[in-house]
Parts: sequence; structure tokens; C-alpha cells
Amino acid sequence: MNKYYLPLENVKIRDSFWSPIQNLVMDVVIPYQEKILNDEIPGVEKSHALANFRIAAGLEEGEFYGMVFQDSDVAKWLEGVAYALALRPDKALMERADQVIDVIEKAQQPDGYLNTFFTIKEPQHRWQNLLECHELYCAGHMMEAAAAYYEATGKDRLLHVMERMADHIIERFGPEEGKVKGVPGHEEVEIGLMRLYQVTGKEKYYLQAKYFIDQRGQEPNYFVEECRKRDWRHFGMGPENLSYLQAHLPVREQETAEGHSVRAVYLYTAMAAIARESHDQSLYDACLKLWDNITQKRMYITGGIGSTVDGEAFTIDYDLPNDSIYAETCASIGLVFFARQLLECRPTGKVADVMERALYNGILSGMQLDGKRFFYVNPLEVNLGVSGKLYGYRHVLPKRPGWYTCACCPPNVVRLITSLGKYAFTETEDAIYTHLYLGGTASFSRADISVESNYPWEGKIRFLVRGKEQKEFTLAVRVPGWAKNVHLTVNGEEGQVSVIRDGYYYLRRLWTEEDKVELSFDLPVRRIYANTAVRADAGCTAFQRGPIVYCFEGTDNGKELQALRIPADAEIRTEVCQEGILKGMVLLKIQGLRMEGSDELYSEAPPQAVEELLTAVPYFAWGNREEGQMRVWMRE
Repeated sequence: MNKYYLPLENVKIRDSFWSPIQNLVMDVVIPYQEKILNDEIPGVEKSHALANFRIAAGLEEGEFYGMVFQDSDVAKWLEGVAYALALRPDKALMERADQVIDVIEKAQQPDGYLNTFFTIKEPQHRWQNLLECHELYCAGHMMEAAAAYYEATGKDRLLHVMERMADHIIERFGPEEGKVKGVPGHEEVEIGLMRLYQVTGKEKYYLQAKYFIDQRGQEPNYFVEECRKRDWRHFGMGPENLSYLQAHLPVREQETAEGHSVRAVYLYTAMAAIARESHDQSLYDACLKLWDNITQKRMYITGGIGSTVDGEAFTIDYDLPNDSIYAETCASIGLVFFARQLLECRPTGKVADVMERALYNGILSGMQLDGKRFFYVNPLEVNLGVSGKLYGYRHVLPKRPGWYTCACCPPNVVRLITSLGKYAFTETEDAIYTHLYLGGTASFSRADISVESNYPWEGKIRFLVRGKEQKEFTLAVRVPGWAKNVHLTVNGEEGQVSVIRDGYYYLRRLWTEEDKVELSFDLPVRRIYANTAVRADAGCTAFQRGPIVYCFEGTDNGKELQALRIPADAEIRTEVCQEGILKGMVLLKIQGLRMEGSDELYSEAPPQAVEELLTAVPYFAWGNREEGQMRVWMRE
């Protein structure tokens, strides 16, 4: 375990960009989702998730309703509540969470088993379909919630519930004689077990997580054997789908990201955590290969991953369509989880850059600016009459729904945004690393650090370091790979950098009570071009300023965005929006062209270019006005 683990309560975010989003989540989104989980919001998809727990606990009559993994919605919401309580005490919210935990405790079976689907609906089929039935997945999410709630409140009732469930799992699954050599179909329990290990110090939870990682993809393949033995109905998956659930090879032999994208990055997150704990170089090397494959060949400019609706999955290198995209919100969140664990292993700028890319773009886009509507799929191109309508595009919605039958993404957004402070820093034996530029304060064993920033709109960050020991240590300040004209001063003086390595400035010194580190860099608008192997982006350019990716909406630019062109020498200026839902955001104004041609379907007359001033808005904010077209990649 990392003895320098930084509790979330030690990081207080007071940031002009992120604080309003965190407050929105705490003030609006968490209570809104609580009502949805209790089926109290009319006009949205029914959840029934909390009712399932009450029925399993014998507190009310009824039937199970929802997906087989419906319990995980409650777990992720509870985890988000825990982080919210760490950020801002709320007695009423804690009391309501305690009531939910009371019901969960009553729903637990005498042997420690906890899963409402099988308790209510099919108790005779417990643990008979690990391939599809998500028992271990739900357990993992509830373990994460239990660990977070204990850390935030000191209350251990849910922690004990999930320790009993974990012990039940350990008794059943493992390499020992008499145990089942099973592994989860949907990875997540590995992360949950590592969180239990982190808060309890009990090595058995780490060893069980390691077993699940080491056993995956081994021969004889558990899922092949399970399908042969199964004598009851299932959801249509079989042993031919091994790559879909990353069980086609032992994890250390996997070099490309395959299958269901969320399952994949949850697996890789656990692999990285275990590699760090066990000092397993082969496992860490496998993580790096998978990271490079994702981020260099299978990731969208927004940090979205998983390019096809068919299995919510990765496909092949450079297959990144914009209009039939999948890019599930949960997948980008999982990519951030993976990034954080890699940064815990070894901080590198290229990993932190991707983490930042996903946070500011492909994850924030998953939630409406009012906190009450959510995207599951995050497209880079939307066309009215096609998106959400035609075959192959029905999953690509031009408007965020209020909820989903499969509602994994909305509570996932909640738990990430409320826990954002966990991603900003890493403390090691000899250094404090700053990965994100979040305004606020952080308290470490060696120092207290205050951060002032108007990032991502301005490239100026000030760190005030108050040392606690009469001993040198290193402050490692990340500099984005895209940053230009970078300047760093310590107490107003340049030339204080000891080492520049892997995207970080390393400052080693005896820190006093009032040391000031100032980092500045330009934020020009940058044209981005995709690798020529990416078919969908050939002849196109996209725009980025700092970490923010931009897009064009019909609201600002009229109809037929496909008719617009961006000259190679187009003048681009920035403008702060002064009104409406986008108020305070930096917009781009680009002198572009509109191609106007014949009304005939085909004509020998080429389209003529007419000058038109175009507006680009931050991608995360698209879809918050009237419904219309949207594009990230524009023809140049």
C-alpha cells in the first residue's frame, strides 16, 4: 500500500472551472439521481434500483426490475455521496445514505452474498454465469462505495457488509483445491478488492484481486468450460466472445486493447494497481503496451474510446468514425482510472496529458450543463434526421436523455467529479507531483500547497508551497506536451529547475513557508490533424486550445455543416462568451467558407466558396442549446 496515500479530504478544490461543476453535482445531480433511483422523477426511464434492495431485504413486496447489474447504479451513487461528504459535510445527505446502507445490510444473505437480481429472481443460479451476470462486477462497485464511505465518514457498517461479501468470494474462487477457478465476465471486482485492501490493510483482498488478474485468459479457459456446463438460459454470449471480455490471452500477453471498452480499461486499471503493489515489471510493461495502443491508435481526440456500438467495443487500429462512434462516457472515465494508476506507478507527462484530455472533453460532455440530462454515447458528429434515427446511427443521440434503462454512466460521472482531487497530485517517498492545475489547497506530509489558476482559459498557474520539514524534497510540476513558450520561476527567479524529465519540471530544494512557484505558457488555438490512416478525418482539421477540444454547432453556423470549409490560412480569434448557457467560456471565431452549389443532385458546376464567420464552442458544452448539427472535424 502507498504509505503516502492522499485522503480526498486533504484536497480542497476552489477553482473557477471545476468548483461550479462540483457544486452542481452536490447540489443538483446527487439529489436528482437519488430521486431517480427511488422512481420519483416522472418522464424518465424507470430505475427501481433502490426498490430492488428493499424487496431483497424483505421490506416490501415486488419483483426485480432492471438490468442484471442494476445494483451497481446504487453503489456508484453511494460512492459519489461519500466523496461529496468528504468535500462538504451534509448531515441530511449522510442520514439518507445511512438509510440506504441499512437496507443494503438487510439485503445481504447469511453467507455474505449480496446481489438483488439473484436474491429476488433466481437464487438457484447464483455464481453459475460469471460470463454475463455481473455478480462480481456489482460486488466490486459496492466495495468501492464502502471504502469511500468509510474514508469520508468513519462509519464502517457498509465496509463490514462488503468485507463479508469479499470473504464469501474468497471462499468460493481461487487456485486452491476445492475452489472454482473463475474470473469475472465484467471486470471491476479487482478494483473493489484493491480498495478494500487499501482501507483495511488486509492482504487477503489484494491476493484475491491478484488471483483474478493472473487467472484471466489462462487455459483451460474458465468461460469456455462454464458455457459447456451451463444448463440454463443466458443472454447470447459464448466462448467465441473471449476477446470481448479480455479473456482471450493471459493479461501479460495482451498487447492491443480488445473487446468491450469499459471492461478493458477497468481491467487495465486493476493491472496497474497490482503491478505497483507487487513490483511486477511484466505486468507494468503489459499496461504500457495497452496504454500506447489505446492512446496512439484507438482513441478519439476527445479522449473517447470504444468506436463501435457492436459490443460497445474497440475495433482495429485507426478505426475512429465520428458519426457512428460509441465512445461511452464510462469508457473515458475508465481511461482516467487507468491513467491515475499508471501515474501512481511512474508519473509521466504523456499519461497525465491524456487524463486531462478525457476529463475536460469526453467525460464532461456526458452531462448537461444543468446536471439533469446525460449522454451514454459521445459523438464527434451529429446530423439531424440521421443520428438517432437511421440504422447504424440510432445510438448516436443529438440530445441528452434524462436517464437510461442501462444507467451506468450518470452515477459514474458523479463519483468521478466528486473525487477529482484524487487525480491532481501524487506523493512518493521523495516527491510531490502535480498532474492537474486545480485551484485550491492540498495538505501533504511534507508541505501544504495552494494553487491559483484560471485554467483552462488561461495558461498561468501559481503554487504557494509551505514546507513542514527542515529537509529537502522535490516538487514535480507537470508541463503539458502541447505547451508553448513555457516559463517557470521560483520566488520570481528563473533557472531553478533541477531536472526536466518525462513532462515534469523537478524542483528540489529546502522549501520554506512562503515559496512561490509560477508556471506560465501560451494558449494559442492549435490546428490538429489525424494520422492519415484515420479514414474519417482525411482532409480535415480540428481545433484545440489548451486542453479544450472545440466543435461547431448548427446553432451558431446554420445548416449543412458539411458544406463549411476552413482555409489553411484562416484568421482565428478568441472571444469570451458574455451571455447564455455558455457564458464565461472561450469561443473561437474563424473566418471560414461555405460551399454553395447547384440544387441538382449531381452537377458539372463546382460549388462556389462564400466567406462566412464561423463559431466553435468547447466540445464538452455542445448540445445545451437547441437541437442541431454538430461536428468536431471540419474539412480544410
